[in-house]
Amino acid sequence: MEVQFTSDQRAFARRAVESGRLQCEEDAVQVALALWEERGRQRAEFLATLDDARASLARGEGRVITQESMRELAQEVTERGRARIVADPASSR
Repeated sequence: MEVQFTSDQRAFARRAVESGRLQCEEDAVQVALALWEERGRQRAEFLATLDDARASLARGEGRVITQESMRELAQEVTERGRARIVADPASSR
């Protein structure tokens, strides 16, 4: 396969070789493909998480986010933290 770099891409790859980050300009293509693959994996994971969240909401398991609900959540977290400290005072040090 032959890949054509733009002049900016060639200069970027050349600087990477000169700095020792890459062995040769062609390595830039391998690095780019690896990053593209990782981005695709992360996107797939995000979409799966989003699907799970939507399904959870459809089952009525979600929480409506309002200023009041955020205050309630903060209060719940504070109370759980205090309960842990009471249960195990050594953990708060």
